[in-house]
Amino acid sequence: MAIASKIESFMEKSSWIRKMFEEGAKLKAEYGEENVFDLSLGNPNLPPPEEFDKALMEEASVKQEGIHGYMPNPGYPSVRATVAGSVSRDQGVSLSENDILMTCGAAGGLNVVLKTILNPGDKVIVPKPYFVEYNFYVDNHGGELVTIDSNDDFSLNLFEIEKNIDSSTRAVLINSPNNPSGVVYSKEELKKLGILLQKKSDEFNSVIYLIADEPYRKIVYNNIDVPGVLEVYRNSIVVSSYSKELSLAGERIGYIAISPDADDKLSIFNGMALCNRILGFVNAPALMQRVVGKIQGASVDMAAYERKKNLLCEGLAEIGYDFVEPQGAFYLFPKSPVPDEIKFIRMLQEEKVLGVPGSGFGAPGYFRLSFCVADKVIENSMTGFKRAFERAVK
Repeated sequence: MAIASKIESFMEKSSWIRKMFEEGAKLKAEYGEENVFDLSLGNPNLPPPEEFDKALMEEASVKQEGIHGYMPNPGYPSVRATVAGSVSRDQGVSLSENDILMTCGAAGGLNVVLKTILNPGDKVIVPKPYFVEYNFYVDNHGGELVTIDSNDDFSLNLFEIEKNIDSSTRAVLINSPNNPSGVVYSKEELKKLGILLQKKSDEFNSVIYLIADEPYRKIVYNNIDVPGVLEVYRNSIVVSSYSKELSLAGERIGYIAISPDADDKLSIFNGMALCNRILGFVNAPALMQRVVGKIQGASVDMAAYERKKNLLCEGLAEIGYDFVEPQGAFYLFPKSPVPDEIKFIRMLQEEKVLGVPGSGFGAPGYFRLSFCVADKVIENSMTGFKRAFERAVK
């Protein structure tokens, strides 16, 4: 065998998102890109804001000795201080540069956090539906992912969370706005979660962390507020990136923010700084650190995503699809009109419409559609959505 047996197994179970992306490439080659309506991949299609272009040109032209060299593993102190100010406003707490580590995107940040806090066999609880890569991230560091049901509207099921916490639970990992459902957890349910985690931490005499994965924080609709976890639970950690709000997915730049009131915060910070290095990231990209440090508060045109959401929701509702309208992110997660959503995804594929089965997110019976695409892709997909739906329900 050429590769490790575990990786071979992972490849067999690999992301439905990528599988559908590959299916789409085949269809586009056969029928032409304009005739295939690919709603499978969450790859931002909006250009970065003008502030990014300006800052990038300025920073790229700097001629200074060591400008492209190493810096402290957590990142440039000045950038971390600037990010701390922005995150403080979002989270409702006061952060300093010593609460921030710059990372290689949110994926890199999550791996740094999990590497730092997990002992072999520790459990991480995740509400479904969830981003499937969490399985691999937790496994990377010897942990066990425990997935639990959410409520029917995808809000947190605190009863299920409490039922699954035991002495080996090390963290609860949430993603809000959520990929794939688009739900935003309310402040009330986050407060209740914080109270629950403190109670269980006391019961087992061991810190249970609340980890919030927040790359979609700025992509919200109807002026909804995304509550901060750092103000509701002291042993909380936020991981985020600029992949979505600035359309910089390929630049791999993000950050970790540690609650200023966390137990043994200095040890956590130093542990994460070390893990940033030993995981091979060493530090976040120098140029991107300096660029995002200059443009805190900038974002892509969120109104464009809201327009796309409305196009998709209104079109599918008129056909008869059943879904919870997303409050944030750029995904819609409808119920499949037939129990086997993989079968329905194949029916859509026959209409040259591409989505992702809910099984890939721990939620069979649903499917995910990504609306970060050109408006015409959404508009032109409706005929295929209608034909597939009518075939499914007849």
